[in-house]
Amino acid sequence: MKKLYNTLHAINEVTGKAIAWLTLLMMLVTFSVVLLRYMFDLGWVAMQESVVYMHATVFMLGAAYTMKHQGHVRVDIFYQRFTVKTRAWVDLIGTLLLLFPVSIFIAWMGWEYVVDAWRVHEGSREAGGLPGVFLLKSLIILMPTLLIVQGLAMLIEQILIITGNPSTEKQND
Repeated sequence: MKKLYNTLHAINEVTGKAIAWLTLLMMLVTFSVVLLRYMFDLGWVAMQESVVYMHATVFMLGAAYTMKHQGHVRVDIFYQRFTVKTRAWVDLIGTLLLLFPVSIFIAWMGWEYVVDAWRVHEGSREAGGLPGVFLLKSLIILMPTLLIVQGLAMLIEQILIITGNPSTEKQND
């Protein structure tokens, strides 16, 4: 169980660290777009669209990493006062009743949308835009998949805490 837990956590850790580098690239491209536009009166649609693609990628693929590191906003007026075991129960119920159903719903509802984009290899509607819109739309399936992976790791962790097996330590890689 520990090995599965560590493997599931590692997937989002690696993804999150890779995505972090994309934020640097996004900043550099954004700076270049502004510099080219205002200093040289130049602009390329593909370059501007690439910033949107990168931003969407950071947001969609970084969600599970952020959840792994407790970075999402939560109202913890009561939660912070709970015992470790009570917190585990709250997290377990939240994972089962909220995270999994919402992630499955997003994947289910987005599936045909993504498949249709792949079927026609959808590209930008703008002249000179990026041809890979279908790749961007694939994030609609990848995001809930990564959230489910992280949810499974959290589920294992919560079950181990509830059963009195403190064998999983928070990994703050």
